[in-house]
Amino acid sequence: MLKSKTRRAVIREWMARAPEQRRSSQQALAFAQDASERHRLPRRRQTPCAVIMRWLEPRTGRG
Repeated sequence: MLKSKTRRAVIREWMARAPEQRRSSQQALAFAQDASERHRLPRRRQTPCAVIMRWLEPRTGRG
C-alpha cells in the first residue's frame, strides 16, 4: 500500500475512535504501536511508530 493511502487509513482509524479514546499522547502512542504492526510503511530513518505519531499529533487532544 502506498504511504499516502496508509496515512489516510491510519488517520481514519484514529478519528473513528470515541473522543475520550483519543485525547492524550499516551493513547496515541498505544494506537501508533498497534497501527505500525497492522500497516507496513516504507523503510525510513524513523521507526514506523514515530512516523504514525507525527501523523496523529495534530489530531490528539481535541475533544
